[in-house]
Amino acid sequence: MTAKKLPEGLHIDTLAVRAAVDKSQYGENSEALFLTSSFTQPDSETAARRFSGQEDGYIYSRFTNPTNASMEQRLAALEGAEACISTSSGMSAVLLMCMGLLKAGDHVVCSQSVFGSTLKLIGSEFAKFGVQSTFVSQTEVAAWQAAVQPNTRLLFAETPTNPLTEVCDIRALAGIAHNAGALLAVDNCFCTPALQRPISLGADIVVHSGTKYLDGQGRVVAGALCASDQLVKDVFIPVMRSAGMSLSPFNAWVVLKGLETLGIRMQAQSARALALAEWLQTHPKVTRVYYPGLSSHPQHALAMAQQSGLGGAVVSFDVVGQTPDIGRRNAFHVIDQTELLSVTANLGDVKTIITQPASTSHGRLSEAQRLAAGIRQNLIRVAVGLEHLDDLKADLLRGLDTL
Repeated sequence: MTAKKLPEGLHIDTLAVRAAVDKSQYGENSEALFLTSSFTQPDSETAARRFSGQEDGYIYSRFTNPTNASMEQRLAALEGAEACISTSSGMSAVLLMCMGLLKAGDHVVCSQSVFGSTLKLIGSEFAKFGVQSTFVSQTEVAAWQAAVQPNTRLLFAETPTNPLTEVCDIRALAGIAHNAGALLAVDNCFCTPALQRPISLGADIVVHSGTKYLDGQGRVVAGALCASDQLVKDVFIPVMRSAGMSLSPFNAWVVLKGLETLGIRMQAQSARALALAEWLQTHPKVTRVYYPGLSSHPQHALAMAQQSGLGGAVVSFDVVGQTPDIGRRNAFHVIDQTELLSVTANLGDVKTIITQPASTSHGRLSEAQRLAAGIRQNLIRVAVGLEHLDDLKADLLRGLDTL
């Protein structure tokens, strides 16, 4: 598990292609893929020490594998974290975090605008085991403070949110959490460390769905938690070892290689997203555009300060539709008229993706929960890829111009 020795003070773009475990005896330049379920031990005493945790060493790929370790070390370096643990999906990362940190009687304060499955996991599934939760406005710092209770153990935010791109003040939430003796976790899926590093702003844990921009080409499902050595080694690894939400070495290798181009992809996709958002604002059938890079965005200044001056690659917008039924019909019309964009619920791909969140990512929520999160039937989300901007505009016009 030894990290490759690198010079001090390297930039994030360099870490993205160099941080990893040491090369094997073969001296490979591209990090190796270790497709093995277990590792042989030199003798019984060494095996005993490694299984008991007295000595580092690879044992079993459910919780130790050099390919996974390379991906974890690289992502930790990019996030400015001491350590990282990879998981089988982004939601399994949230599950691992909650299982490691929470017990019956504990309380979580969570943004009401987080991903729909996260709302269900914390608000419904963990409620079965006695974990209490309060969901608050993403952007109102006072609401977060007011929701804190003596038994609050975790504050959890996603910034920007999916799909309305609401931005929370990470520094302010970190202060609230730490004053209450709690931890702050931030889902950094939309920005990635290429644009935003929550730990540098006071967050304790960074949550990732590696399925999105970390892979970047829609190939594999993956997740990760970045945190302190103590949290990863003493809290998360023991749960992983018992519960096994393990990332396969192949998926870890794909994400590892995806990280090498993360910076240039995020810059290029963010630039296209800003141009598309500015263009959408001018169309008469679009009533509102949600994108942190626009000066009209309510948290524009905060986003530019936290996100390295870039708005990310996700743009959402409302189309005309005075009632939910008409709004849904119009959103479906715009989506179904596209011939180039991919109609799928993923994001972070180099191929541009279009969805109606109310029936996909937030489809399992009640209408009341969707409305509380601001998800209306006339809302469309576009995760901008790397196609030419003129082609994206032309594809959207097929539906917008025929509403």
